[in-house]
Amino acid sequence: MRDALPAWVELGLLPLLNLAFAFLVTGVIVVILGENPLEAVELLVYGAFGYGEAWGYTLFYATNFIFTGLAVALAFHAGLFNIGGEGQAYIGGLGAGLAALAFGGGSPFLVLPLCVLGAALFGAVWGFIPGWLQAKRGSHVVITTIMLNFVAASLMTYLMVNVLIVRGSQIPESAGFGPGADMPGLNGLLNLFGLDVGRSPLNLSLVLALVCCVLVWAFVWKSRPGYEVRVVGQSEPAARYAGIVPGNKVILAMTLSGVLAGLMAVNEVLGAQHRLVLGFSGGYGFVGIAVALMGRSHPFGVVLAALLFGALYQGGSELAFDMPAISRDMVVVIQGLVILFAGALEHMFRPFLTGIFVRRRDAAPAVREAARG
Repeated sequence: MRDALPAWVELGLLPLLNLAFAFLVTGVIVVILGENPLEAVELLVYGAFGYGEAWGYTLFYATNFIFTGLAVALAFHAGLFNIGGEGQAYIGGLGAGLAALAFGGGSPFLVLPLCVLGAALFGAVWGFIPGWLQAKRGSHVVITTIMLNFVAASLMTYLMVNVLIVRGSQIPESAGFGPGADMPGLNGLLNLFGLDVGRSPLNLSLVLALVCCVLVWAFVWKSRPGYEVRVVGQSEPAARYAGIVPGNKVILAMTLSGVLAGLMAVNEVLGAQHRLVLGFSGGYGFVGIAVALMGRSHPFGVVLAALLFGALYQGGSELAFDMPAISRDMVVVIQGLVILFAGALEHMFRPFLTGIFVRRRDAAPAVREAARG
């Protein structure tokens, strides 16, 4: 199209401008609170990347965001807005936890794949339900995924309080998993390269998340089912004309989205908590929406956006400790501003950039002609 922006502007410059404006507004808020915004940025960056353990926590949080960001991004390609990543991750944790409680005393080479499979299957079911309801019953996926988040939370509360709780305990959590269900940490491996992430819970789930990035890229852009999912997302009438059944692709996309969100629980449940606890999903499913928006629904962009939000989570703790006027909730404000400018106001700078590049494009023939003369 004539007014289309170059890919590097669409995928790189435009998100960076939105992000910069979000941080500019954040800086104004910090000034209003009576603090130095440059000092706040320095503390934030140091808390996220200034030492080995900070890197470990940043990457740990980023792993969660990669899974949930990929889940939302895959649904986006089918024209679906999956707001149910939180519930899908929660139920995925139930699948992983049940497998760990049942087989945790066995060999890790058997137990860990079973736990990962349990998380994927339970998440898939929680993604399949809203996909099927939209494809077969016309129920909008936004509504059903929101409702299923509450169903997942209620189900987990009931199970933790009445079924899985340790007998005689007042704390709603399961028994600890056996050693076979512990996701191996990455500290030992990173030490071989001179990197020490301290006591952070960074674990092998990061590698699994990166593998999922490659698989999602291959599925969406290199496979026939992925192409059909994208066609449905762009135009259902065109998909029907091409012989594609849109409903089937909606179900497929939501099921795979549920798998990806469910796998987030592997990082938290097996890599950090080592037991089932209430609320372990921690809002990661909702932040995944911002990650997918910032990453333009591309796996590489999702990784970069996940790293940003991981840094905000970890660096925000350091910031709140050293600047009492800025509470932990300030990180939530920054996230909200990023979501605002990356989502609702995504196109704020587009007319300006489009004008620049259209003028340059129109002027190029005249410049070339003048150069020949």
